[in-house]
Amino acid sequence: MKALHVGVTVWVGLFAAGTALGTEEGQEQGFVPLFPQDGVPNGWVVRSWSDVNQPVDPCTVWTVKEGILHGSTPRGTWLMSEKQYGDFTLRFEFKLGPQGNSGCALRAPMFGDPAFDGMELQMADLRYNPSAKDSELTGGIYRAIAPRRQAYRPTEWNRYEVTLNGAHLQVTLNGEVIHDLNLDEQEPVVLRHDGTQAPAVKARPRRGHIGFQELSRGGTTVQIRNARIKLLDGAAERPDGQ
Repeated sequence: MKALHVGVTVWVGLFAAGTALGTEEGQEQGFVPLFPQDGVPNGWVVRSWSDVNQPVDPCTVWTVKEGILHGSTPRGTWLMSEKQYGDFTLRFEFKLGPQGNSGCALRAPMFGDPAFDGMELQMADLRYNPSAKDSELTGGIYRAIAPRRQAYRPTEWNRYEVTLNGAHLQVTLNGEVIHDLNLDEQEPVVLRHDGTQAPAVKARPRRGHIGFQELSRGGTTVQIRNARIKLLDGAAERPDGQ
């Protein structure tokens, strides 16, 4: 009977492990890696942080090393996708230094500032700007919508999942839902850095580019790993201008 009991226990353990693995694989089905190769990312362009219509010095590059995307040196750039995306789920992990400041552009046009002309999901350590508002810290839709709570883990790897489906935005940070919004209801006035008024979130594009920002201080850069995307609208990604 003891041998039978051990055999059943092992079988149950293997079944549970196999089920968990199958669930994990199922959750990843349909996702495409954004940075599958080391080196300078293919299909991405480096642009100025304040206006992505403006190029930067050609020597300024973002690079992937051992599967990890590293932000540019010098700071002050966006890495923008050449492709446009509408409805999708985006997953990635990020790590910042003590004075780290980055962001993820969502549905941004290839002009202006993604934080105000598209949407920017913020990634910033409080030590970068101790007087920052909640909407300017990690998890905020920059200057527009504060997260439900602050789930950021300083100087550790953090995990984002972003789903945009029409007017619905859901964001989880480290497994906690920090946004579950109807974008059509987001009417508050948002001011740009120069004090002029930006479009309300409800009026911003429903299709555009994704990107990652580098504004860190203190000699560190943002690090991104395991970035992958799944289209939800059934349409292929479109290059800029189509």
